[in-house]
This record gives sequence, C-alpha cells and structure tokens, in this order.
Amino acid sequence: MSLQGKTLFITGASRGIGLAIGLRAARDGANVAIAAKTDTPHPKLEGTIHTAAEAIERAGGQALPMVVDVRDEDAVKDALDQTAKKFGGIDIVVNNASAISLTNTAKTEMKRYDLMHQINARGTFVVSKHAIPHLEKADNPHILMLSPPLDMAEKWFSPHLAYTMAKFGMSLCVLGLSGELRGKGIAVNALWPRTTIATAAVKNLLGGDALMQASRTPEIMADAAHALFLKPSRETTGRFLIDDSFLAEQGVTDFSKYRVTAGVPLAPDFFVPDASEPPPGALD
Repeated sequence: MSLQGKTLFITGASRGIGLAIGLRAARDGANVAIAAKTDTPHPKLEGTIHTAAEAIERAGGQALPMVVDVRDEDAVKDALDQTAKKFGGIDIVVNNASAISLTNTAKTEMKRYDLMHQINARGTFVVSKHAIPHLEKADNPHILMLSPPLDMAEKWFSPHLAYTMAKFGMSLCVLGLSGELRGKGIAVNALWPRTTIATAAVKNLLGGDALMQASRTPEIMADAAHALFLKPSRETTGRFLIDDSFLAEQGVTDFSKYRVTAGVPLAPDFFVPDASEPPPGALD
C-alpha cells in the first residue's frame, strides 16, 4: 500500500503539519503541490515554499511550489489547475492552512476575526469547491481538513469565540461535503491531534519552548493522514479522527517515537471531546 504516483495539493505546506504530511507522501514517491504564502524567509518562521519543495524532492517525491493565498479564489483555482496540468490530475487535497488568535470577544479586533474566517472556514470551502472537478476523475479521492471534532461544548467557545467559530467552520465543511460528495466517491474527513504538536504556532503563540517539550512531533499527524489516504474513499468518509486513536485502529501500539521529549507529560490540545479516550498506553 503506497501513495506512489498520487498527487497531493496541500495548503500551508511550507512548514509544520502540512509539510510533514507532504514529506510522508513523498517517501512513497508522491507528487506534492505546496500551496502556501511564504515565498521568502520569515524572521520568526522557518521554511518557505522553496525549502519545502527541496525537502519533498530529497524525500523521493516531486514538488510544485506555488505562492497561494487561500483567500484569493482566482489564485486557488489557478493553483489547482496548474497542479492537475503538471501531474495529470489531483488525488488528495489537504486543507491545512489556518490562522489563530486566542483572544476573547472584547479583545478580538475585527480584522483578526475576518482573517481567521477567511483563511480557516472560507479558505477550506473555496479550495474544496474548486478541487471537486479534479477529484471526480481520481481513483481514490480524499479531502482532509486539519480541524476538530464538532464538540459543541461551552468550554471550547467561551475563551476564544472567534477562533473556535472559524476552526469549527472547517469541520462544518467536513460534515456537509462528506454527505454531498459521498455519491461521487470522494472521501471527506477531519484529523485532529490529541496533544499539542511541535509547530511554529505552538512555540510562538501558545506556550514557547516549555509547551514544545510537552508536545508530539508533526509526524504523528503525517502518519495518520497517510494511513487515511490509503483507505478506500467510498468506505471511509465523514469521520472526525483523533490522531492516536486512528493510528491505534491501524495497529499502532507504540507512540513514544512521536514525543518531542521523553518523560515530559504531554499537553492536551484544544477541542478534544471529553468522551475521547486515548489508546492504552498512548500518553504514558
């Protein structure tokens, strides 16, 4: 089972989880379109679309780096068309691009509110919308949102309403599109981490180096996404997956390799429902 020859279109793939998903696919010999905004080095963020493309090709895949702002519908459509033209089609779309601001309502500037909704909810919608004609031609098409289960609990909304609304907007796309596209055989699923993941957002916005040490690496999300993409699209759709629970379904029992620092208790992520029990030993 392999993604060799498959083509992935990944938003926000210049670093972090998006890049990790691309690298995992590249090790199979997949083609990866890197649709992200970072064209030149950023003072606080590692990686550009070009360094990501180099890493994809070193891993064994083919890369197509493109500057894409998912708020720009024409740019999104053009990037999808370019990808299909270069690689002969598109098999998998990963909606990973996301903006975050953990402010309460009074402190949320409307420009930040608009940014989160334009990138998270609207960006996911527009990428998925224009990907459908390409995915309809694929043998085993998948759309994946990096978004949480729709757990309508007050505790997820009251601290940072604007961010939660925007992030859950991505998950609402999963709920709607999985039903809308089921007859076409296009799988639409969500994947979310049980713990914080060692990314630039965690380091710069959430908790610095201490939280990074209490996190798992992006590779756990990449391995879970890879396992999902190998599933028949007509049989696995409309699911809101938690990374370690889904990997446990695939027979994974050792999660220690995903820890940033052995022995440091793992920090829980937002939005994981209370009813979601971790696999035995996953957090030990």
